[in-house]
Amino acid sequence: MNKSQLIDALAARYEGNRKAAQHALESVLDTITREVAKGEKVAITGFGSFEKRVREARWVRNPRTGDRIKAKKTAIPKFTAGAELKAVVSGAKKLPKLTLPAVKKAAPAKAPAKKAAPAKTAAKKTVAKKAPAKKAAPAKTAAKKTVAKKAPAKKTTAKKTVAKKAPAKKAAKK
Repeated sequence: MNKSQLIDALAARYEGNRKAAQHALESVLDTITREVAKGEKVAITGFGSFEKRVREARWVRNPRTGDRIKAKKTAIPKFTAGAELKAVVSGAKKLPKLTLPAVKKAAPAKAPAKKAAPAKTAAKKTVAKKAPAKKAAPAKTAAKKTVAKKAPAKKTTAKKTVAKKAPAKKAAKK
C-alpha cells in the first residue's frame, strides 16, 4: 500500500472526505518526523515507537573493488514494533471487524435503465464487497482489492513504476 492508497483507506473513515484524511496523515507523519529529528522518542502504545539512533563510524567494504573504506558517524531513524502490532501480524491476535460510517451521496437523477446495465452493476457490487483478508495473498490480488475499495466517484487504476538499473560504469585500466 502506498501513500495515496492509505489516504483513500483513511477517507473511508472520514465519511469520504479525502482532504481531511490527507491532512490527518500528513500531520501525523510531519509530527513524528520533526520529533524524531530532534532526538525525541515517539511511542504509540500498541503500534510501536520511533527513535533516533546514532550509528558510530566504522570500516566498511566496497563490494565492487573490495577496498576498505571508513564510514562516517550517522544518525538513522529506528522503528520498533509494539506488542499488539506483533501479535496481529503473527496471527496470534485478530483485529475486530472494521465498521465504516455510511457515506452520504446526492440522489442520482432517474434515467431509463437498459437491460444489460443491472447485470453489470450486480457484478460490480459483488466485486466491491469487502472480502476477508487472507494471510498469504499474492501482491497482485492485494493491489486489486485496494482498487476495488475506492469510492465509486473516482475510478482510477494504480500505476506501477519499475526502477531501472543504471548501466555500471567501467573504470579505464591503464
